[in-house]
Amino acid sequence: MSEQNSVYRAAAGRSLSGKVILMSGGSRGIGLAIALRAARDGAKIALLAKTDQPHPALEGTVHTAAEQIRQAGGEALPIVGDVRNDESVAAAVQATIDAFGGIDVVVNNASAIDLSSTDALAMKKYDLMADINVRGTFLLSKLALPALRRSENAHILTLSPPLNFDPKWLGGHLAYTMAKYGMSMTTIGLAEELKADNISVNSLWPVTTIDTAAIRNLLGGESSAQRSRSSDIMADAAHAILSRPSSQSSGNFYTDEDVLREEGLSDFSAYSLGAPEDQLIKDFFLD
Repeated sequence: MSEQNSVYRAAAGRSLSGKVILMSGGSRGIGLAIALRAARDGAKIALLAKTDQPHPALEGTVHTAAEQIRQAGGEALPIVGDVRNDESVAAAVQATIDAFGGIDVVVNNASAIDLSSTDALAMKKYDLMADINVRGTFLLSKLALPALRRSENAHILTLSPPLNFDPKWLGGHLAYTMAKYGMSMTTIGLAEELKADNISVNSLWPVTTIDTAAIRNLLGGESSAQRSRSSDIMADAAHAILSRPSSQSSGNFYTDEDVLREEGLSDFSAYSLGAPEDQLIKDFFLD
């Protein structure tokens, strides 16, 4: 996360210092940016990810991410595991509790994407998206619930979009849309189910595309990156949500801009990477 692309400053008394965050994924991209913003407060962050070894085309492993978290001022616990595997997730939850004494925040960040049409999509890819996006979000949230109930300010934050049933989103890439909407349905369901437990459950989604490896690969490399925002905007929005009292709000489909407007920001140009604001690419699922 780069200071030059951030204009958000948390209000007095709003900090993630000492908070324990368990995140799926987080080796790179938006997840890592969220972790690094929390680390600057002194948070304790456990990352559950498969990336034990460097990928030939993608930067970062769970170990390099953990080192960046430590350098940013936080504590880190890299956990090599698979959010699709019940035993792996259960072990990650227990390892986080053993290392840090509990869990205050779950961030469902891990997600798979394939925008192929129904004809072209291999069922292996369908299963991958369903297992990581929907089942993984449900499983990690479920197994962390006992620890979250013991927290004084518990949050579940899922990186998933508002439910928008305009046919263009279902018709354009049906399998991916179903997988992402499954994550969002988990937010609605858990927010209602956990009302009495003082666990805040929300989703967060970017208004514009974010400069990540996925966006560069899907939408056209450097040119699409220049018409995107930095991951700092999502990191700042996540920090704002997670540093609020858990009793304040739950069951929301936030966008990054919505959250930061609530924090008093109205100019988001500092997060842009080159193109004027009116030329930025809108993200999926938003009209």
